Amino acid sequence: MTMKRYHTGFALSGGFIKGIAHLGMMQAFYEYNIRPDIFSGTSAGAIASVFLADGKQPFEVMELFLCRSFTDLAKVRPDKAGIFKLDYFMDFMRSNLKTRNLEDLPIPVIVTATDLDHGKCVHFTRGEIGRRVAASCCQPVLFAPVKLKGIHYVDGGIFMNLPVSPIRNQCEKVIALSVYSMLDEKYSLNLVNVASRAFHFMFKANMEKEFAQADLVVSPQGLEQFSNREFNRAEEIFSIGYFETLKILDRIDIKEYNKIDYGKK
Repeated sequence: MTMKRYHTGFALSGGFIKGIAHLGMMQAFYEYNIRPDIFSGTSAGAIASVFLADGKQPFEVMELFLCRSFTDLAKVRPDKAGIFKLDYFMDFMRSNLKTRNLEDLPIPVIVTATDLDHGKCVHFTRGEIGRRVAASCCQPVLFAPVKLKGIHYVDGGIFMNLPVSPIRNQCEKVIALSVYSMLDEKYSLNLVNVASRAFHFMFKANMEKEFAQADLVVSPQGLEQFSNREFNRAEEIFSIGYFETLKILDRIDIKEYNKIDYGKK
């Protein structure tokens, strides 16, 4: 058998504010001494990945968002390409990360986005973190595309909302964390809600083949109750991710996912 480059990789899905549940899930894994050798993230999963790879503890990242609102990070600056721009979000990332470029993070991170100009999925492993994570989060219609080296990028979830495949061949074990919850059957017939609902179905469809490639999937129940503007409920979202993950960890053989030699005293 060929040895893989990494033992345990984590793939974190998109999911907007529900991405705070990723932090609760990671807190549970850390307590069981299951730690990532590499992260792969889309949108909210990319945000969580870079902060954790940069050295912050999960609860510290949660607290960064707890004291902010949606409009602190994405103020209305409408143009032809979107209702909001992500300049403020990029400033937030830069001011709260110690590391500037992806390739310099202590733990490797792959950030998935969509090349809007050429219609393809891209996986960033190098370059300035703030703009690349913003590109991964940039849901069309809601946000104007992020331009990098002359190319426009939007939400990575369009092609790959749960990026397991970018790390599958590099890792002995891949743990997939999904915070993508079911939508309510009722919705408003306005531009943003119709677009968001359509993207939801797109994201859900491309996740199926990614689930199948993971060794372990954690997908907490109960996240559907939170709207995408409820940053003040970050602690509740964190707790759901944490306690749901503990239930799973109590049932599995954790020795498969960490690198401790249990034969040694």
